Amino acid sequence: AALSRLLAPPPPPLTGRRTSMLLLPTIVAAALSPGVPGARRGAVHSAVSRLAMQQQTSSPKGVVITGGAGGVGYAYADEFLARGHWVVICDVKDPEPAVMALRQKHGGGLGRIYGCTTDVSSAESVGALAQFAKEQIGTVHYWINNAGINGGRRPFTSLSTQTVEAVVKVNLIGVLLCTLEAIKLMRTQRGVESHVFNTVGSGVKGGGTPGYACYGATKRGLPQLTDSLVKELDDGVEGYEPDEAARGAKVNVHTLSPGMVFTDLLLNDSTPKLRKFPFGVLAAQPPEVAQDLVPKILATSGNGQKVEFLTTDRILTKFFERFVQGKKSEYIDDNGNVIKVPGAQYLDNGVRVQY
Repeated sequence: AALSRLLAPPPPPLTGRRTSMLLLPTIVAAALSPGVPGARRGAVHSAVSRLAMQQQTSSPKGVVITGGAGGVGYAYADEFLARGHWVVICDVKDPEPAVMALRQKHGGGLGRIYGCTTDVSSAESVGALAQFAKEQIGTVHYWINNAGINGGRRPFTSLSTQTVEAVVKVNLIGVLLCTLEAIKLMRTQRGVESHVFNTVGSGVKGGGTPGYACYGATKRGLPQLTDSLVKELDDGVEGYEPDEAARGAKVNVHTLSPGMVFTDLLLNDSTPKLRKFPFGVLAAQPPEVAQDLVPKILATSGNGQKVEFLTTDRILTKFFERFVQGKKSEYIDDNGNVIKVPGAQYLDNGVRVQY
């Protein structure tokens, strides 16, 4: 009977963690029953994993993710919801299809998902996002500035002035505006410790980014912004009195590095040579990145942390597997083509469709 209820259409959201904890032993016992077919065992296993993950959530956290209607932003939202948190995603395109897909996937869970259309390069639009988040999820504990564009992979001198302007507006001005609104909102949340994560990418550590000169320049500035805000938030600014309205609220700012992810930003204008290396060695699919980074985000403490997917250890391991052990890429074949998983859908550029 417990198994039948589990595999039935999703019921209304559970009212609390206590309900999930009471159901878990019964579901596990049903999953281990010898008479359960393999396919149903798989469904039970997924449900058990989801419920077990939600037991780790002492209380739902409020999360805002810009650029959340696709790519790694969508994967972040998926992972936060699986852990029972409340999420607002925004995107310059209508995020409603993404919201509906996530609601369908996590129906019956503790997480909540909301979406709004936002142009991060517009101060008015970003202000509306902050107000929307406050209205929908109340307290914002994590704000992830994920939205970004690269203008295509091409020589800098071939870019139009409109493209240069768009990349700077989204990647730099957009992060500035979103960070400003996030901090202003978080400083009104007395008794709450909250975190802003600014996404960095190619160019962040210096060095050349041929084909992505404009993109690299915008990402290079984000560690400096983060370092400046860490000092301001921790020590204040000489000659200025602390804001009394922010007393009792602790706001932290960090950088977040998802590394190379198989999204439009990576695969648009790519060549077989690039896809074989470095993409075939270092890049990962959005869910893999989110499964690694979301727990790290939730575990972040202090101020000015660097949260990374491609850590030094991970890079060295991938190089050892590829160039010493001869392990082939699970994503790119020997000719530089994207390996397509049977049953999955892909865009023309090789990006896997998420919903």
